[in-house]
Amino acid sequence: MKPEFQKLKPLLSECRYQFARSGGKGGQNVNKLNTKAELYFNVAKSFLLDDDQKNLLHRRLQNKLNKEGELIIVSQKFRTQQENKKDTQEKFLSAIHNALQQIKKRVATKATTGSKEKRMSSKKILSDKKQLRRTVKPGEE
Repeated sequence: MKPEFQKLKPLLSECRYQFARSGGKGGQNVNKLNTKAELYFNVAKSFLLDDDQKNLLHRRLQNKLNKEGELIIVSQKFRTQQENKKDTQEKFLSAIHNALQQIKKRVATKATTGSKEKRMSSKKILSDKKQLRRTVKPGEE
């Protein structure tokens, strides 16, 4: 688990899990065992998040929330329930961490004099190249 997720780890106590049969690798186990893990986290009912964080999560994760306001993370990558559960937890912590990050505002910069000159010289070279390709019609010179 990544170190930046440590402060978000208590949120895992508010998650609930469901397991189902998954497709993919596993041979006959696919037909017998419930290895697919689904993690459900209700953003609105969380006690560990303040209102600003809840609003931010609702805004940034709105495509991943169901009608009840639950964030659903699914994993069926591995053959065992434990590995898939761990994978959903990592995906969950990563999604929450990324959604709570402050987005840096872009600072507009001006093109430098050197970059302008370089651009203009490359345009001039292309222009000259195209000028040489032109066929000269008789009487035009």
